[in-house]
Amino acid sequence: MDARIGAFFKDTKPAHLKQQLADQFCAVLNGPCVYDGETMKNSHAELKIARKGFLALVELLQAAMAAQQIPFAAQNRLLARLAPMHREIITLP
Repeated sequence: MDARIGAFFKDTKPAHLKQQLADQFCAVLNGPCVYDGETMKNSHAELKIARKGFLALVELLQAAMAAQQIPFAAQNRLLARLAPMHREIITLP
């Protein structure tokens, strides 16, 4: 786990997180998946996430997509759909 964000996931089971992310990304992209997890606001409320933590996660997501050879335009489409979530995830100024 990346040192910049690892502490945020210390109490999270990796397999559960992976499934929740897959379902959420699929749903955000209007796929057939249903995301039934907690709201972003509720799940991040107590984590004290600053903008730099959020941006670190975005950076890691971009690197993961690049490693899977997902075209840059497709990466940008996903990130554009996820971007509004920052309002519910970032809890520190």
